[in-house]
Amino acid sequence: MLKEDLNKFTADELSEILGHWPLWARADQLPPETAQAGGPWRVWLVMGGRGAGKTRTGAEWVRAKALGLRPAGTIAARRIALVGETLADVRRVMIEGVSGLLSVHTRHQRPRFEPSKGQLVWPSGAIAQIFSAENPDGLRGPQFDAAWCDEVAKWRHPQKTWDMLQFALRLGSCPQMVATTTPRPIPLLKKLLGEAGTVVTRAATADNADNLAPTFIEEMTRRYAGTALGRQELNGELVDDTSGALWRRDWIDAHRVERAPELTTIVVAVDPPVTATAQSDACGIVVAGLGPDGRAYVIDDRTLQGREPQVWARAAVAAYHDYMADRVVAEINQGGDLVVTVLRQIDEHVAVRTVRATRGKWLRAEPIAALYAEGRVAHVGTFAALEDQMCIFGADGLARGRSPDRLDALVWALTDLMLGASGRPGIRRL
Repeated sequence: MLKEDLNKFTADELSEILGHWPLWARADQLPPETAQAGGPWRVWLVMGGRGAGKTRTGAEWVRAKALGLRPAGTIAARRIALVGETLADVRRVMIEGVSGLLSVHTRHQRPRFEPSKGQLVWPSGAIAQIFSAENPDGLRGPQFDAAWCDEVAKWRHPQKTWDMLQFALRLGSCPQMVATTTPRPIPLLKKLLGEAGTVVTRAATADNADNLAPTFIEEMTRRYAGTALGRQELNGELVDDTSGALWRRDWIDAHRVERAPELTTIVVAVDPPVTATAQSDACGIVVAGLGPDGRAYVIDDRTLQGREPQVWARAAVAAYHDYMADRVVAEINQGGDLVVTVLRQIDEHVAVRTVRATRGKWLRAEPIAALYAEGRVAHVGTFAALEDQMCIFGADGLARGRSPDRLDALVWALTDLMLGASGRPGIRRL
């Protein structure tokens, strides 16, 4: 019966039916009509677990805005901003991804992507420009009547990028923006949740089970159901600090800066993995410096996952040159002299200081956490993955069952910069 009914339609008509998003979308994937306090909303915050359909939600909203389709409204947007963690992420996920903008349009509606100009152009004349949260000032100058921001909780400079975008949303009668993200408890998200002009929808990974591999749902549920990580990454909940953790987010947030002063000393700390498989621990690579005010500044996190020694050594040496660092601080418990040898194979002139741990991770981390509590360490921008590890680091020396490689590198860097030899429990310089 269904086959006979479908045969009544032409190919173009079937395409239109399949492309009619309100017919297929879940309720949480359609924009609310009004804000929480009534009246039009300015920000639609879409918080969801991994694979919950956030990207499709954002792409369909942009399509509806560009074409003047309900439920996004009947007045087409002329200028749209697409903002992602990096330009590569905007292109790979928001534009060319399986749920991205090029995929959700019918053949006749599809915009033309012009990579050299960093823009999408619709047949109607609507234009979407792409921007990276790595460069907030890139949003100075242009103006828009709509915007889609993806994975806001991962942005390097979330507040500044968001602020620059607000000034640019000044066209039309009611500029609006959609922010799609797996939540992390960063100040920007907490602030948005409390604003009158924000509407929030939430979705769990399981809500999109029909479009995901059954084994994925089963395995993720088996591994993470009931855990804080599962609540965040699968349920899309905003989960704050782990009880009993050494670090608190408000310590980090209170002293976060956009730019570091001229640094007197810069180090690149490396915590090498034991093995080099895709499932092995990451190689922690963190760059930090000492300011003239006596504070330490964390300026980059270049951690790599499951890479062979030549790859992480090349990344560490690249950071050493990029920041004109004074030295590489390398932990050698696992690799011994091989760690120095591999680094020197990449650059024989690189300055290396080796350290060896003689006590557990928790004891090594305690004095560094105390520096954060005293306001003596500042993060230059946001390092979401590193800060997550810091705030879930437990007394067992693990971060939710895994080695905290980014945190280990951070501890080595700040210990080298801030603590003298007599004040460095559990560390022996070689």
